[in-house]
Amino acid sequence: MHFKLIIAFVDSDKTDKILEAAREKGATGSTIISQARGEGLEHTKTFLGLSLETPRDVLLLLVEQHLAREILESIAQAGSFEENSQEGIAFQIDVEDAMGVMHQIQALEHTVEEKI
Repeated sequence: MHFKLIIAFVDSDKTDKILEAAREKGATGSTIISQARGEGLEHTKTFLGLSLETPRDVLLLLVEQHLAREILESIAQAGSFEENSQEGIAFQIDVEDAMGVMHQIQALEHTVEEKI
């Protein structure tokens, strides 16, 4: 089985909604890194030197490659990434090798067989 790593940068108030959408499409787990900061095309606004940006989370999802695109699209839709440039981004990268994922492989075998 081959895997992709989906990385998403999202507003922390949308994390649960996005993870639920990913699970509905076949994601079997995730790692969440809280309190990330980022900046897009426009600089962050400040008020008296204090940042007004909302807290961000970084979501890491190791998913089977046949499910990856559908999961990525569901994340973008749940997070409204295309409606507003400030909502977040998500992308996937190839994973050459992974250890400690045998439990995921067993859970995914039936799901992936249906997709292929």
